[in-house]
Amino acid sequence: MINRTRRTTRAAAIAGLAMVGGALCLAVPVLAQGNGLAMLDTLTRGEWTIKQRGGAPDRKICVKSGAELIQLMHRESGCSQFIVEDGAARVTVQYTCPGNGYGRTSIRRETAALVQLESQGIHGGMPFQMTAEARRTGSC
Repeated sequence: MINRTRRTTRAAAIAGLAMVGGALCLAVPVLAQGNGLAMLDTLTRGEWTIKQRGGAPDRKICVKSGAELIQLMHRESGCSQFIVEDGAARVTVQYTCPGNGYGRTSIRRETAALVQLESQGIHGGMPFQMTAEARRTGSC
């Protein structure tokens, strides 16, 4: 029985599957899914202000597709992304940036102009954790 479990776990890992909290989950590369993350497409384009909880200064970013909210700590290109959750009101993406760390971001849509963000990972060799609210505040 143990050998069968090990083979199943190994086969699942090879296929891009993982056990999370007793459930079998599939990690799918963002690029392989075409558009994916349709909820982000419903966000209003323009300037967004990100207010981090914990006293960090506000940041402003220009949102063109909503995907800009995924990698707030890793602004460089060339990072690989995997969709963990792709729902109508919530998306979760895990990403890896070669040589600069990784992160996992969850975005919960309240309205087309207001989202809640949670992100954590490693950036520049140091851990980070961010909880914030992002709101559309104008045009870019």
